[in-house]
Amino acid sequence: MNGITKTFTLADGREVTLETGKLAKQSDGAVVVKMGDTMLLATVVAMQEAKENVDFMPLSVEYREKYAAAGRFPGGFFKREARPSDYEILISRLIDRALRPLFPDDFHAEVQVIVTLISADKNVLPDALACLAASAALTVSDIPFNGPISEVRIARIKGEFVVNPNIDVLAEADIDIMVAASMDNIVMVEGEMKEVSEEDMVEAIRIAHEAIKEQCKAQLELASMIEKSKVKRTYCHETNDPEFKEKVKAATYQKLYDMASAGNANKSERKKIIDGIREEFVTSLTDEEKESKKPMIGRYYHEVEKEAIRNATMDHRQRVDGRKLNEIRPIWTEIDYLPAAHGSAIFTRGETQSLTTVTLGTKLDQQAIDGAIIEGKVNFILHYNFPSFATGEVKPIRSTGRREIGHGNLALRALKNMIPQGADNLYTIRIVSDILESNGSSSMATVCAGTMALMDAGVKILKPVSGIAMGLITDSKRYVVLSDILGDEDHLGDMDFKVCGTRDGITACQMDIKVDGLSFDILREALAQAREGRMHILGEMAKTITEPRPDFKPFVPRIFQMKVPKEFIGAIIGPGGKVIQEMQRETGTTIVIEEVGEFGIVDIVADNLEARDKVIEKIKRIASVAEVGEIYRGKVKNIQSFGAFVEILPNQDGLLHISEIDWKRLEKVEDALKVGDEIEVKLIEVDPKTGKLKLSRKALLPKPEGYVERKSEPRPERDHDHDRDRDRDRDRNRGPRR
Repeated sequence: MNGITKTFTLADGREVTLETGKLAKQSDGAVVVKMGDTMLLATVVAMQEAKENVDFMPLSVEYREKYAAAGRFPGGFFKREARPSDYEILISRLIDRALRPLFPDDFHAEVQVIVTLISADKNVLPDALACLAASAALTVSDIPFNGPISEVRIARIKGEFVVNPNIDVLAEADIDIMVAASMDNIVMVEGEMKEVSEEDMVEAIRIAHEAIKEQCKAQLELASMIEKSKVKRTYCHETNDPEFKEKVKAATYQKLYDMASAGNANKSERKKIIDGIREEFVTSLTDEEKESKKPMIGRYYHEVEKEAIRNATMDHRQRVDGRKLNEIRPIWTEIDYLPAAHGSAIFTRGETQSLTTVTLGTKLDQQAIDGAIIEGKVNFILHYNFPSFATGEVKPIRSTGRREIGHGNLALRALKNMIPQGADNLYTIRIVSDILESNGSSSMATVCAGTMALMDAGVKILKPVSGIAMGLITDSKRYVVLSDILGDEDHLGDMDFKVCGTRDGITACQMDIKVDGLSFDILREALAQAREGRMHILGEMAKTITEPRPDFKPFVPRIFQMKVPKEFIGAIIGPGGKVIQEMQRETGTTIVIEEVGEFGIVDIVADNLEARDKVIEKIKRIASVAEVGEIYRGKVKNIQSFGAFVEILPNQDGLLHISEIDWKRLEKVEDALKVGDEIEVKLIEVDPKTGKLKLSRKALLPKPEGYVERKSEPRPERDHDHDRDRDRDRDRNRGPRR
């Protein structure tokens, strides 16, 4: 009932506890990870046998958050957890990409990993613990797994590296990356930075790996206490024929090697040659061999193709498309391709093409984030779409895939720190990248096209950003680092390392490593080569556009922002929204008010300056505090025998005494004024006790020649009945008392 636990301590003294044997005991492996008040339950279940003719690893990973873990209700009508959020999908991908390479190559039984947030500390991000929980569940099970591994967030805060920092300090970080690794090797890296150097990034990964080693050691110690984990299950998921494998290689290897050495730049032509070599071999087989060896043909041929292309690349130091190792494919770009879009750009590199748009909106267009831990709104959104025609395929159009969400998030992280904040950017920005052709590095094309579309839209980005995907091919003795990899090189290579940045540093990265023993020297070389490639791509982009447009396009709505004391927000909105709705109706503008601290931040969205200025004037009148000496244009609201009451500001009126209406003597106020007249008056006094306002009209009129000042007359008694009626009317306008 108490379970079996293992505890380890982070460098700053925080404890992490692994517990098994208490929850979910019918799964093949279950572990609860606890840090602070955050608890994650990871379970893993594997089928005993693989399905027929499955030659891949059918792994599914799900990360889900329970709102009850944070004492919250889910949003929406049904009030229950439904489809996973983008945040949950991104964490699922982080776990999947770290675990997938560590299952045996010939293990094809379906495996499902589910990680659930069951308790949430509002200051602890669960994503840094999710992969640890998943790996621990596999490690204490009898499922074959070449782990353990773990994953940590490493951040640099005020110059110091911190492992798994709390949420309240993360905003100060200039490096924020997730690193997954085993005891010996880095497996995955992903994150964002604020223009840091390559050496700083390598150092962050090194420190993260040291922390991960301790976490892997804790998993092994926990597993040593679990009898089930000591003997992994046996399996036989592949039927092999070594002689037939040699036959495939003998018939196809040299032809594939020659094809790779020839350097054909066209993707479709290469595919025809590769498919033709395979078909020629299949044709040479007897009917009996075709039938009996059918499951092996595809698997063995793929292995021979991989070996031949990799060897040709390392032997000749030339790519399968004829390029040098560090050569970037030809690039052409264009901006303002879509005349009705707020900003647009085409970025084409080789056979990869992105058509990207930018749309500028208001605060009303911000995206609401409603997670169990993370809540709020964001004003920078990036969506990445990958239709099937981009690779010449026919597939049904379904909902956004995990890959699209992951690639879009990487591009967003690359660009977001270059988006101006606060008063320098009043817009909600949405970037949409539609991939029209793809042969590798489409997410990096999105970064480049996104930068250009932002500049085309007139967004004052701090610096242009470019991105490049690096690859690696290695054996036990040699290696080559490849710049701007193709889809084939990603599929057949040992590393996919995407690096984004400006001329001054890295802003985002994503690395998946498929081979053991990647040294920090190779990593440094890849980063240095990536920097050369980024600089080249930025140069190609600069041939089309070098800086943002000086102004937005004519049809982009303009936003003007002003501050008012927060006590005036209610008056601007009016009873039931009457005042603000009337202003919007009269001017055709959109007005958005947000309370921030002691102020109300008012955004006025208008298509023309006249409408904008009219709203500004109205709001200034509503939010103004009457000042002695100021001149106001007011409306006569009420006339008495002793003077007129003039409304100079909304719900603020003052007494214009009959003696202050004109330089000449008036017998009756009505001789000069009537209710509804609009006149200019000067505020000459504010009663320090009552706050009553005293106005003068004659102070704004020229003094008659020869005018003699009369003796001051006694001040008439105030009309208390009028004061009472006026106060009652004012209360009625304010709405019911609460």
